Amino acid sequence: MPSIKDQMTPHAPDARVFLFLQGPHGPFFNRLGAMLRKAGATVWRVGFNAGDRAFWFHPDSYIPFRGVPDDWGGTFCKLVDEKGVTDIVLYGDVRPIHAEAVAEAKRRGITVHVFEEGYMRPYWVTYERGGTNGHSRLMDMSVAQMQDALALSDIEAPLPPGHWGDMRQHVFYGALYHWFVMFRNGGYRNFQPHRALTVGQEFGLYIRRLLLMPVHTLDRIQATWRIRYGGFPYHLALLQLEHDSSFQEHSPFASMTEFLDVVIRGFASGAPAHHHLVIKAHPLEDGRAPIRRHISALMTELGLKGRVHYVRGGKLAQLLNDARSAVTVNSTAAQQVLWRGIPLKGFGRAVFAKPEFVSDQTMPEFFAGASRPDNKAYKDYRRYLLETSQLPGGFYSARGRRQLLRQVVDMMLSDEDPYDALGSGTAAPRQQLRLVT
Repeated sequence: MPSIKDQMTPHAPDARVFLFLQGPHGPFFNRLGAMLRKAGATVWRVGFNAGDRAFWFHPDSYIPFRGVPDDWGGTFCKLVDEKGVTDIVLYGDVRPIHAEAVAEAKRRGITVHVFEEGYMRPYWVTYERGGTNGHSRLMDMSVAQMQDALALSDIEAPLPPGHWGDMRQHVFYGALYHWFVMFRNGGYRNFQPHRALTVGQEFGLYIRRLLLMPVHTLDRIQATWRIRYGGFPYHLALLQLEHDSSFQEHSPFASMTEFLDVVIRGFASGAPAHHHLVIKAHPLEDGRAPIRRHISALMTELGLKGRVHYVRGGKLAQLLNDARSAVTVNSTAAQQVLWRGIPLKGFGRAVFAKPEFVSDQTMPEFFAGASRPDNKAYKDYRRYLLETSQLPGGFYSARGRRQLLRQVVDMMLSDEDPYDALGSGTAAPRQQLRLVT
């Protein structure tokens, strides 16, 4: 009679070998790897710099990559063969080292687990297989297909909590990570960051943001107060980080100032003369892009003084509640816009860019009289995401990591990805979140 081990499928935990690449700043990947080991899987981690090493607390499973970027493809193939890798785990799928690994893994039939910031932030993160954002399976999925899958579920989708929850920890871990890369990276002399700035410049921007948080908070409060009590109709432009992968890889613009040029000129041409435009910066905007200077120049050129307002980060809900419409490239903040039934104009490739939700009007037409989204269809879409790829929790706060780990390990060990599991009726019940205000 065959032993229990002989009867196990190739997907049993002790037959799984997970190779972790780069993750979000902080200890989340370390905690995730530890739990997968407890489940019986083998776990390895490739580190590309001292910041990766600092947050991985299991030295026996750590593999440093010290080569030049051209060496990475061969090294990855060698690791896959030597370790018998069945799964790779990474955060974001478009940075060069990840894109190369994902392409090779797919050629070999290796499961690709991709984490990202949540499509419906602030209190969910994204877990998908194969790719996220413009590479997500959602891109080729219609709302009708999602509605069919939801017929197998009858739970109520939770309402979104009222705040991000992880912002200070996010900035702190980002600064700490770049400190290690800047001052302890002697063993990784060939390391090249995937962004245009040097590690020292990145570190300086994180420190500057930490130090200026009180000043920026006061500036944001004053700007928000002027808008909320100004008594004028307004439209929202939701900015992203110019260096963010979703903007760089899935956008028609090369810079955030290009996007602003289209939006502000469209507003000047189409909006009624008593309407205003509110430009809201990303919560992690650090000043590397000349956004304020560009806005000021366009206001002067187009005669918009007093009608365009800039807000640094903060809670989006305070501004959305009274907005007439919103425009973005492919920011996940669009999900909050649609949840409220506010007209939305989007550019680029995004998982929410369905014809039921996003206007196809030109910018002047949109600001003159925006078409509304199909709110009923969006509620079905939102519930579909919350039952599949959107998991409660966060990467950066201890509370957020605990919440996330309660569910994601079982999903990673499942034979089915989250979308297939719901479609086949085998998805595990989701946790109902308590509202945070």
